Amino acid sequence: MTGPEPIRVMIVDDSAVVRQTLTKLFEDDPGFEVVGTAADPYIAAKKLTTVVPDVITLDIEMPRMDGLRFLRHLMSQHPLPVVVCSSVAESGSANAFTALEYGACEIVEKPKMGTKEFLEESKVRVYDAVRAAYASRYGLAKLKTAKRAPAAEKPRADKPRSAEKAGKPRTSDATMRIVQPKHSADVILAPGDGHRVPTTTEKVIAIGASTGGTEALREVLQAMPLTAPGIVIVQHMPEHFTAAFAKRLNEICEITVKEAENDDTVVTGRALIAPGNRHMLLKRSGARFYVELVDGPLVSRHRPSVDVLFRSAARFAGGNAIGAIMTGMGDDGAQGLKEMHDGGSWTIAQDEATCVVFGMPNEAIKKGAVEQVVPLGGIAGAILGRV
Repeated sequence: MTGPEPIRVMIVDDSAVVRQTLTKLFEDDPGFEVVGTAADPYIAAKKLTTVVPDVITLDIEMPRMDGLRFLRHLMSQHPLPVVVCSSVAESGSANAFTALEYGACEIVEKPKMGTKEFLEESKVRVYDAVRAAYASRYGLAKLKTAKRAPAAEKPRADKPRSAEKAGKPRTSDATMRIVQPKHSADVILAPGDGHRVPTTTEKVIAIGASTGGTEALREVLQAMPLTAPGIVIVQHMPEHFTAAFAKRLNEICEITVKEAENDDTVVTGRALIAPGNRHMLLKRSGARFYVELVDGPLVSRHRPSVDVLFRSAARFAGGNAIGAIMTGMGDDGAQGLKEMHDGGSWTIAQDEATCVVFGMPNEAIKKGAVEQVVPLGGIAGAILGRV
């Protein structure tokens, strides 16, 4: 009895070292087959006339034609799942997000030499990104025809977009004395104890997403008014890219959006996005919430992990939290959302029709962790309706 067919991959990168590294990486797993490599988009286009891969890994900065122009041509003429394999330079980060807007599915950092543990983690991230892009073939097709529910109407505010954006200082995070726990890893790895946290007047929204999440989060956050409770987000993304992602969202949203820093307070009208390669935990001091960033092993194959965020929200916020799990490959967040649900949080999942990949919401639904399933366009309104 034969197993499933391997995922056929084409590697497009002007660096011979990167092409060789990725080829060797995929050859180490029978679930992948490299069906072609190309040093620039012109060579790739010629090879695509004779071989059609399941997924393309694409560099952005290349000679003769950059990856963005190639991606636009590809998506208009012969759409295929694309994983952007980019450097961590500032320009590379910005261009990577433009690539996502053009139709790329995932971003991964270019593999480089390091410790054995680092190389193993890089392999996991590349494998998962390509598998997610392959799975998104079906999700992308559905999104073209799915009828989305209308987004919640954004309440008009008489005050400026935010205190920070109007040049008015917010209450400094430093005014609150934060007592750091001794064993953060306990929250990462240990299951919840089912103890319910007393309800306070402070609410917090915890959101987790992966493949397709960059555009999905944009839609949700753009619908959030300045009066929305503080939001904490894990979007699976490499190190250095989350800052550019947060900056881009901050420019188009009414609320403030920023990459989280250690001890940032969760405040009304602001969303904190976990930085790539750091776990983010929600913590509590009195009636106020703040975030802690920690290192540690991959959890549910990710760092940052949605399970880590949701588990900490279950432990420190309980019924004061709203948990939302959105489009993404795999099961990260499903167990954490179940712990939030069992701890008294209200929980929501994006529906299959509007997900690029229905993996994460589906796993949470199967665990009995979800109280309401909502189309992408209705998520913000559903959350605000519960606040």
